Amino acid sequence: MTERVTAVVSGALFAVGLALSGMTDPGKVLGFLDLAGRWDPSLAFVMAGAVGVHFTWLRWLARRSVGAGTSTPPSTAVDGRLLFGAGLFGIGWGLSGYCPGPALVALAYGRGESAVFVLAMLAGILLFSVRGKRADQALSGAAQS
Repeated sequence: MTERVTAVVSGALFAVGLALSGMTDPGKVLGFLDLAGRWDPSLAFVMAGAVGVHFTWLRWLARRSVGAGTSTPPSTAVDGRLLFGAGLFGIGWGLSGYCPGPALVALAYGRGESAVFVLAMLAGILLFSVRGKRADQALSGAAQS
């Protein structure tokens, strides 16, 4: 039960942070990506703050040996799947001005344009859950041969 409460509180805090920083406005993101036009550096400050908080949290966990129940990525290898996924994420982010967290917060605020992004994101998740599992099974079968 404590894990669920922690997850809800963390998610709510994240949503409030996104709203307060203006990251639910796709214009902010697109302004950051517009290097040749009217560049808006505010997203860099939000990212620096987030990285700083996360880094501090990880250091604190490491010192307290509390991280035993936390999960880590199965692999840290940079491979084709990672690069393809990162590229696809970047293209979607650049075209829409949304990434998953801000899109969900914007949807909760009633911003209709975020609904298109959220529906496309859910379709991508569904497609990956079907096709990605098959590809993983094929890759793991080939690796065992």
